Amino acid sequence: MSVGGRRRPRIAIALGDPAGIGPEIALKAALDGRLTELCDPVLVGSREVLETHARRCALLPRIEAFARAAELSWEGDGVRLLDLDFTGREPFALGEIDAAHGRAAVAAARVAIEAALAGHVDAVIAAPQTELAIRQAGIDFDGHPSFVARCTGLAPEDVFLMLCFDETRIVHATLHVSLRRALDLVTRERVGRAIRATHATLVRLGLAAPRIAVSGLNPHAGEQGLFGDEEQRVIGPAIEAARADGIAVEGPFGADTMFHRRGYDAYLVMLHDQGHIVAKTLANHRSAALTIGTPVLFSSVAHGSALDIAGRNLANAEAIVEAARRLVGAAGRR
Repeated sequence: MSVGGRRRPRIAIALGDPAGIGPEIALKAALDGRLTELCDPVLVGSREVLETHARRCALLPRIEAFARAAELSWEGDGVRLLDLDFTGREPFALGEIDAAHGRAAVAAARVAIEAALAGHVDAVIAAPQTELAIRQAGIDFDGHPSFVARCTGLAPEDVFLMLCFDETRIVHATLHVSLRRALDLVTRERVGRAIRATHATLVRLGLAAPRIAVSGLNPHAGEQGLFGDEEQRVIGPAIEAARADGIAVEGPFGADTMFHRRGYDAYLVMLHDQGHIVAKTLANHRSAALTIGTPVLFSSVAHGSALDIAGRNLANAEAIVEAARRLVGAAGRR
């Protein structure tokens, strides 16, 4: 559909783990006027799964199902669904961890990404998956950034996660790896790539002259080498190199005080918990998780599949609506 003669962005929402809250919040988002005013959504996953969640939540959507992304119609007011029969004849059980559920979640996300690469949609949002179910399916998965990288033919080390809530954006130089492994991954090259990916994404989101703050790795950003020298050997030189390229970036700052510093458009942290603890404390269940550095505009939600409340009509779609809000502006500038 279009507004004022201009086509609205088209966003694919992968249903995530069929046994979790993903299908419920995806459907609730597709029925939410805040989202449908922003974009034209299409859900990606099994019709059987979607209808099961709809019944359990007393929702009665009119579903317009399509077998292929190339066949999608953007007219009408029903809930569009790219219908993918991933469960086959295997019944799915709400609230259970199963390899079939892991395969379904990954396949839906992959098909949505392929639709974006082919130009059928402008952006992708993934509802939450259950990583143990994916592991039981024998699928190599350590988070959406590396997954999107593989789907788009990029090296995983060139793709990063940006958590977004309110006016705060937090980028992670490392993500779902052990702390010991993360220490090895924090190199001058990787920090430099993260700074550049952050800058490029902020520009894509409409910020003409973005400012970036970078955290240290050690307590108090190393305290001039007293608590570690990675800030002097690795992070500081990466910042200086980015500055030489015209990027407005400052640091390294102590990770425990950096978020009190105002005037920055994004904060780059070195480790998963340096950013996730802040986001989940200040914006529990409503953060959008953007994957940056790829040709596909991709976001997931920064919460889990909540298997314990699946099918009970207790989940809300705030994180998906927030993700769509973040993606729409960038999609309109493509």
